Amino acid sequence: QVQLVESGGGLVQAGGSLRLSCAASGRRFSSYFMGWFRQAPGKEREFVVVMPWDGGTTYSADSVKGRFTISGENAKNTVYLQMNSLKPEDTAVYYCAAARLRPSSNLYRADAYDYWGQGTQVTVSS
Repeated sequence: QVQLVESGGGLVQAGGSLRLSCAASGRRFSSYFMGWFRQAPGKEREFVVVMPWDGGTTYSADSVKGRFTISGENAKNTVYLQMNSLKPEDTAVYYCAAARLRPSSNLYRADAYDYWGQGTQVTVSS
């Protein structure tokens, strides 16, 4: 049974940093892409950043470029999201997701992902 479990969310002041973790289990993810999405109240789930499980080029939303970084630690089956220079508009529930790459995959879309975590709340105060 595949599980993605996020942790590390919390309350932080604007300009601060948080590191989210996503512990993956239940299968080999070497052919997968690992992404982070977020969903603010009343808004649709939106893409944040994605990377191949085995490392390589990452792709980020314009709103987080230069502030958020995705990384992985294969030995621990864990993916991280380092968030710096946080802004109040970053407040959302953050989700980890895994996508098996298919020819028609659009990794910027939530419907490309096969597995999801339960989410972790990030609140940035002004």
